[in-house]
Amino acid sequence: MGQVTAHRRLVLVRHGRTAWNVENRAQGQSDVPLDDFGHEQARTAAPIIAKFEPVALWSSDLRRATDTAAYLAEATGLAVQTDARLREYAVGLRQGFTFDEFREAHPEVHQRFFSDPDYHVPGAEQIPEVRERMAAAFRDIAGTLAPDETAVIVGHGASLTAGILGFFGAPTALREMFGGMDNCAWAILHEHPARGWQISGYNIDSHGGPRQRGTGENADSPAAGAR
Repeated sequence: MGQVTAHRRLVLVRHGRTAWNVENRAQGQSDVPLDDFGHEQARTAAPIIAKFEPVALWSSDLRRATDTAAYLAEATGLAVQTDARLREYAVGLRQGFTFDEFREAHPEVHQRFFSDPDYHVPGAEQIPEVRERMAAAFRDIAGTLAPDETAVIVGHGASLTAGILGFFGAPTALREMFGGMDNCAWAILHEHPARGWQISGYNIDSHGGPRQRGTGENADSPAAGAR
């Protein structure tokens, strides 16, 4: 009897750049559009990602993700399917602020955020919540794929990393092993027929296309305060 072939694949794409990315402003679940450079990133990356020949294209329902996914839809001929579970972390009271603005507006919350790793900003999602909703979305999407099929998922840097950890059941502390994903870069989860799901690529870019100018710390990450 021949070996069973799995080889399903998920390609996880971070959205293109926004003006708030440039300002290192916490976007959370606010509906910020791509800036001109972000549109160019998405336009350049789309035909490269299309070479994976995906059979499904999924996206967070936030505009910066759906704007990015629209270029992939054009390159692949696929319709964009949205899932609110793929949104970025809800950052609560920090939404819309740079770190300096956050300190001025809420000095006591800012101080605790930067000094207490167990402190949760009012209104912000906790890490286990994001891990579970993202991992559940990944599992559901993977479950729709036949052997050798690929799905592309467009999302957000911090929550995509949380989803990867949740998908593999890895400890949250391992998030420190992941560098931030650049705008319009992608990661690849590939199913090995004997070993199961593996990370076969991370923070891959468009090989010579437009790049983010200055990769600052992701302001949406709950680990942003740990510095």
